[in-house]
Amino acid sequence: MTHKPGPSPAPASPSPAPGGITTAQALGWMHTAKFLTTAPRLEFLPDHGFPEIAFVGRSNAGKSTCINTLTQQKRLAFASKTPGRTQSINLFTLGKQAVTDAVLADLPGYGYAAVPKQDKLRWQQVMANYLVTRENLRGVVLLCDPRHGMTELDEVLLEVIRPRVEEGLKFMLLLTKADKLTRVEANKALSIAKLQAGGGEARLFSALKKQGVGELAQRLWQWTHPDLLASPDTPPPPGPAPSDE
Repeated sequence: MTHKPGPSPAPASPSPAPGGITTAQALGWMHTAKFLTTAPRLEFLPDHGFPEIAFVGRSNAGKSTCINTLTQQKRLAFASKTPGRTQSINLFTLGKQAVTDAVLADLPGYGYAAVPKQDKLRWQQVMANYLVTRENLRGVVLLCDPRHGMTELDEVLLEVIRPRVEEGLKFMLLLTKADKLTRVEANKALSIAKLQAGGGEARLFSALKKQGVGELAQRLWQWTHPDLLASPDTPPPPGPAPSDE
């Protein structure tokens, strides 16, 4: 007796992206970034209920370039021609269709020698207070040039936030300008950074080569949307928006 072949099995549906969102969708979300406000002191920061991610680092670590590359906007974060002179906290909203669901905080660079000592001390205190007391702070990205390694000020910052990291604050040591390293140097720097990150994570990043950009966007989305990660049926944000260029 001849048996008719049964129906072909349905094609396997694509596996969900790690963390419930693809890198393209995460970059589309980052592209929605808009300037919110600037605050010279903590009391000028607006109170809002959205999760906040802070970018911190030395004046020459490439922080503004990182933010502009991540958001695919050339002039979102202001890169001063005189490093260390921008002494305000800048906030940027994120969210599709103008509905805010997270905020980026760009903290001034530190450690630049030309800044007067009194200004350095004032800003270090402001930054420490922000990192310790900002209630809706959900994560900190510390940018570091791997060719120079972590400095004493970087290590002080790590000690400041360590208690909050132990309580669940997300932390990443981001090694910028990775394109200037050989593969061997990059692997060595990453291994060292993972040890230094203590309770956090470490990643390589290059604005020039676009290395690690999509993965960083994806991680920031995960940090700010833990409830959606727990609900796989919730639709992710739309794909990337058309380029402004």
